[in-house]
Amino acid sequence: MDAKSPPGSEESEHDERFAQRGQDRKFVVALARGLEVLRAFRVRDGFLGNHEIAERTGLPRPTVTRLTYTLCELGYLMHVPRMGKYQLAPSAIALGYAALANLGIRQVARPLMAKAADDLAAPIALGVLDRNRALYLDIARGSSTFTVQLDVGSRIPLAKTAMGWALIAAMDPLEREETFDRLAERHPREWPVLRAEIEAAVAQYPKKGYVRSPGHWRSDIHAVGVALKTADGSGIYAFNCGGPPHQFTPEKIETVYGPAMVKLVRDIELVLHGS
Repeated sequence: MDAKSPPGSEESEHDERFAQRGQDRKFVVALARGLEVLRAFRVRDGFLGNHEIAERTGLPRPTVTRLTYTLCELGYLMHVPRMGKYQLAPSAIALGYAALANLGIRQVARPLMAKAADDLAAPIALGVLDRNRALYLDIARGSSTFTVQLDVGSRIPLAKTAMGWALIAAMDPLEREETFDRLAERHPREWPVLRAEIEAAVAQYPKKGYVRSPGHWRSDIHAVGVALKTADGSGIYAFNCGGPPHQFTPEKIETVYGPAMVKLVRDIELVLHGS
C-alpha cells in the first residue's frame, strides 16, 4: 500500500509541492524525488528502510524502492543486506561537505564564533532556513559545560526557536507571510499563540537587534538569536546562543547575551563586506 501523509505534515507538503510543479516543464520530478530520499536521512539516524523513507517523504513505497536502488547504483546510498536498510554513502556525504566548504560565511564566522562561545561560556550556532526548520551549518561549543545533542546538519523548529525567529525577523513581509502560511499548516493547534509570540519578537527586533526564546522549544533552553542578511542577496543566516534558564536569565539576556550576539554578527558582517 502506498504511504500516505497526514494533512499539515512535512511529508504532505512534499506531495503538494510536486503537484504544483507538475505543469512546469523545466522541473524534473524524478530528480526531486531522489533528492527527497536523500533528505530523509537525518543526523544520528543511522539506517533507514524503504518503509521509513516512504513515511518521511510521502512517496509511494514502490517509487522509494526504485529510487533507493538507483541511488545505491550511483554511490549515494549504501545497502546493508543483513538489516535490509540503507545509509548515506561517501558520495552523498562528500556533497554536503563540499557545500559547507564553499560557504564563505562559515569560514569567516568560525573563529569569531569560537571566541564568543568561550567568552560567554555558551554554545553558539550558525544556521539557515530549511523549509519549516532551521538547519545547523556550524556550532562552537566554547567553554560551556552545558551540552545539547545538536550538531552540523541538525534541524530545529522554525516556529519555536530563537534561530528560527531571527530568520523570520529578517525576511521581507511577503516571504514572512508565506512562511507563516506554511507554519500554520505545520502547527495547526498551536499556531494562533505561536504567531502572536513570533510577531511580538519580530516587532522588537529592529530596536533590540536580537530575538529571545525563553523555553519555547525546550523548557531547559533559553536562547537569543540574531540574523545576518548577506550584501549580495544570497540568503539569510542566523546565529543563536543558548543555555539553561539559571544562566540565561531575562536580565543576563538583556545585558550580556543579547548585546554580545549583536556584536558578534556585526563583526562577521564587517569581515564579509571588507569594511
